[in-house]
Amino acid sequence: MATLYSKPADDEPAWWFVVSSDHLFLDAAGEGPFGCLQELSFPDLDEYRVVEIGELRERSCYLVMADYMDEQFTGGEFAPLRQLLAVEDMEKFAMAGRARQFSDFLNTHRFCGRCGARMQAIEWELAMHCNQCQHRCYPRVSPCIIVAIRKGDNILLAQGKRHKAGLHSILAGFVEAGESLEQALEREVYEEAGIRVKNIQYHLSQPWSFPHSLMMGFTAEWAEGELHIDPHELITGDWFAFDNLPMIPPEGTIARTLIDLSQKR
Repeated sequence: MATLYSKPADDEPAWWFVVSSDHLFLDAAGEGPFGCLQELSFPDLDEYRVVEIGELRERSCYLVMADYMDEQFTGGEFAPLRQLLAVEDMEKFAMAGRARQFSDFLNTHRFCGRCGARMQAIEWELAMHCNQCQHRCYPRVSPCIIVAIRKGDNILLAQGKRHKAGLHSILAGFVEAGESLEQALEREVYEEAGIRVKNIQYHLSQPWSFPHSLMMGFTAEWAEGELHIDPHELITGDWFAFDNLPMIPPEGTIARTLIDLSQKR
């Protein structure tokens, strides 16, 4: 649930997620600002679109849609959202991702995709509505699978082209139209690694705002095939012993959770 901005009292502490394109404003401590408006180095927010997007630790959270690298916000800098992962606060990271997704949605749905008329924000839910043809749009959510594959005492890890240098993770991919989650998993694993899997088990999900994914996490076991890593998707990939893993995603991410679950099986 998200609602259009109603200005809180100047002395009401809140979380502020200031989004500019795919960047988030971080304070001098490298975190999203928290505090009262009267204490923060913010410009007049009447000049910005602001949306209440939920609560974090019993405090309201607000999205502020800033101009590109808006210099009116001082006392910090705009940084890629992934930088928040270093803080290891997954609740805050998830809310920041929510803010970014809402910002992308509002920016890309200013005009109706059916008739071209200007869209209007709905007061009681996060949606854009066209009064001309009655078309209504909601934020896009793209289902993805992510899977930890075990072979004996080893796990399949790969380095993607968008990963931090040296970081290895498990395989993931988008679900295509008409596919079940299991079909998508089997297709993605075969396309990216050239192997077949068995004993597929679902465990958990996690929203992931790169760009607007809902990750659905599985474990599986190697069934057959030699490893052939797709060079169009991945830099490298191999089987790694659980007692000798390379750099892997941080705790709190769905990838790390699945790696840990696979190790315990």
